[in-house]
Amino acid sequence: MQPLTKERLERASTVSRRSHPALLTFVALAIGIAAFGLLFLPEIKAAVSTWNTSTAYGHCYLVLPMALYLLWDRRDVAGSVPARAEPALALLALPIAAAWLAAERLGIMEGRQLMAVAGLEVLLLTVLGRRLFWALSGPLLYLFFLVPFGAFVTPWLQHFTARFSEVGLNLLGIPNYTDDLIIEISAGTFFVAEACAGLRFLIAAVAFGVFYALLNYRSPARRAAFIAASVVVPIVANGFRALGIVVLGHILGSAEAAAADHVLYGWIFFSIVMLLLVAAGMPLREPAIDQPAPASMAWPRSDLSAIVGAVAVLAAVALGPAVAALMNTRAVAGPLASAPELRMASGCNLAEPGPAGPAIRADYKVRCDGYALDVSIEAFPARATSSSLLAKRRAVTGELEAEDTSITPLLSGGGQGNWTLVQTVDPYRTTAIASWARGQPAPTGLAGRFAQARDSVLGSDHVPVLMTVSASQTHRPSPEQQSRFVAALKKLIEAQTGLTAQMESLSRRS
Repeated sequence: MQPLTKERLERASTVSRRSHPALLTFVALAIGIAAFGLLFLPEIKAAVSTWNTSTAYGHCYLVLPMALYLLWDRRDVAGSVPARAEPALALLALPIAAAWLAAERLGIMEGRQLMAVAGLEVLLLTVLGRRLFWALSGPLLYLFFLVPFGAFVTPWLQHFTARFSEVGLNLLGIPNYTDDLIIEISAGTFFVAEACAGLRFLIAAVAFGVFYALLNYRSPARRAAFIAASVVVPIVANGFRALGIVVLGHILGSAEAAAADHVLYGWIFFSIVMLLLVAAGMPLREPAIDQPAPASMAWPRSDLSAIVGAVAVLAAVALGPAVAALMNTRAVAGPLASAPELRMASGCNLAEPGPAGPAIRADYKVRCDGYALDVSIEAFPARATSSSLLAKRRAVTGELEAEDTSITPLLSGGGQGNWTLVQTVDPYRTTAIASWARGQPAPTGLAGRFAQARDSVLGSDHVPVLMTVSASQTHRPSPEQQSRFVAALKKLIEAQTGLTAQMESLSRRS
């Protein structure tokens, strides 16, 4: 055995300082990522559910492998920049926790998911340090594509596609009449539905465009140019696709024949467009720069800084879910004083009345002009968020499973409340929806979400109420059949002239 000299002790100490921080950094990341997965499990489940049910976000399964490949492509950069944990950066997680709580109260799942990923980015920034995070920022920020967001641009895309088709038809000299999203030609009528808006093409194109730009370009200008092209080209290409379908209908003399399998043809068209975009971008590719050999790691003095930073980030982001959980404990369901009384219009009869006495939920079955309608009225806790009402609405309408969904105003401004019509395709279902908050018709859009968020925090003397009138259809109805069905549904709703007055009285908390 050799004597343990002073020189050997110093060398062992140096090796310890260089190896322990690397191990602790890995442990901090592993524990932090696992804890994030548990803390934001509802957001993860909701994201995966959307990936499975929406064709616009099926590509999200490829985001993590693509991010890992980009990290592998930058392995030399990671080896040349030391990881220096900066626990003070954990303070950045506090506004993220506040934003998550605001999104949770507003019932915006996409906002919760974006904040969860933002919190993960802060964890990586804190544990790795600013220099290494910046060197790997492309692959790390690419993780935001795991969030299925962007659906809010669908109405704009629908209107752009309709206007593009109208201009194209006029230039081609094809007689047409365009009213909002409806395009009429002599061969038939076309409707620019959500599935025709091109969202699924746009979202996938942007995700691929960012990946391609990070992989093949170094200069910010070239990356920005290719990403911008990945946004503009699919939007314009979808306009040409919709125009082509209408022109084909004009040539064939049948709108239905032209629209058959248009989604499948759309994916083929989209694939060709993306191949052309890649071909256009290939001559601009920049060769990779040889990275210098990894330098010796100058690790920080505090070996536990990575662990401290990870724990601090987790503690900060957990404040949002903790406060939300505390608020939710106060959200106790309050029943209606009794089931509302429905008024029957001419040609309608009550086949199955609702329950007698106080009830959290009342179900009715009505036959109106030969159509069987399911009527449901449900009360929610006074401190419920919009997410609970939205989840119920989506369950009734089948929006998440449907191939396409159309949402239009049906009735507003009367004693019946404000009603919205939701029509889904495959499965085929038509649903009229109305809700009341504080005993009055709830505002729509963000205004309604803000009002419900306010009540979830401050409370209300009325419980929110959701009412639906719906019916499933075994097959796609013709436009005439659907028009007659919607007319019968609307007639039943218009007969409920004192419905809001009933809701104001019956939803009051005792």
